[in-house]
Amino acid sequence: MIFEAFRKEFIDQVCFTTNHVYAWYPAFDKNNLGRWVKKGYLVKLRNNLYTFSELKSLNNIHFYLANRIYRPSYLSLHTALAFHGLIPESIVQTISVSTMKTTRFQNELGSFSYKKVKNELFFGYTHLDFTQDKTFMIAQPEKALLDFFYLYPFYNTEREITGLRMDEEILSELIQINRLQELLSQFKNKALEKRIKLFRKCYQI
Repeated sequence: MIFEAFRKEFIDQVCFTTNHVYAWYPAFDKNNLGRWVKKGYLVKLRNNLYTFSELKSLNNIHFYLANRIYRPSYLSLHTALAFHGLIPESIVQTISVSTMKTTRFQNELGSFSYKKVKNELFFGYTHLDFTQDKTFMIAQPEKALLDFFYLYPFYNTEREITGLRMDEEILSELIQINRLQELLSQFKNKALEKRIKLFRKCYQI
């Protein structure tokens, strides 16, 4: 198998599974994938999932791949908060929520972490453009906040919450209180409601 023929077939997909490969060419020798990884042509993202090394520099490639490494999932927590400009820290791993079990994947592109939420809490995300015909799923600012305080309940004092150093100006611009309260009501969680009330007091929103 000549790599250029393979590349031409799959490059536009950004990432692909071995099932995609066999559907295209049933006689494909899987050993080719290992050789192409060693040569630096491909990156192995997880078992049976690959992307092309030349795509690593694409803007937001980590976000797009995070949605596909573990499905269903959407970007949230620190990753979404940083993306929306709400927290100042640079994020060293790409963090998502999923209805599947909590897990993490490490590959050449970095660390991809997934936190479990109940099926009924898998909402509040939007699709943003990655390429002309592809999107990635990321929590809306309000849902990213709710996911954060839901999954990290130890942020429950003024000191801990103000220690997050969220940008108050961006908070006031981005966070729609009506939407925040509407999404919060779907959690049906009194403890979370108390933390959000304290959060709003700390940041005066």
